[in-house]
Amino acid sequence: MGEATYADNCASCHGVDLEGEAQWKIQNEDDSFRSPPHSADGHTWHHADSILIESIKEGGARFEGLNIAVSSNMPAFAATLTDEEITAVLNYIKSTWPDDIRALQWQQTMQDSSQ
Repeated sequence: MGEATYADNCASCHGVDLEGEAQWKIQNEDDSFRSPPHSADGHTWHHADSILIESIKEGGARFEGLNIAVSSNMPAFAATLTDEEITAVLNYIKSTWPDDIRALQWQQTMQDSSQ
C-alpha cells in the first residue's frame, strides 16, 4: 500500500525513485524549498516520525506563522490520505534506506517521543 500511495501522491514531486527535484538544496527565488529526495541521499531520515507525519498532513502550511523566510509548495494531505496510508508511505520510504540510516532515524523518533 505504501509504494502505491507514494506513486499516486508523492512521486510527481519527490521522484519515482525517491530522487527529489534537481538541485533540491537550492531554494527558489520565492524562498520555497524544492522537493527533496526521500532516499538515503536526502534529509528525510534526519527527522522523527512525528515531524514527517506533520509535514505530510500539513504540507507547506506548517511554515505559516513561524516568522521565517522559508516556505514550501507542498500540498497538505490531511484530507486526502488516511493515517494508515501516511504510515504506509513512511514505511515504504524507510524500507529503501540502508540499516544504519534506518537506525539513526529511529533514534530521532525515540528521542522526540521522550520529550
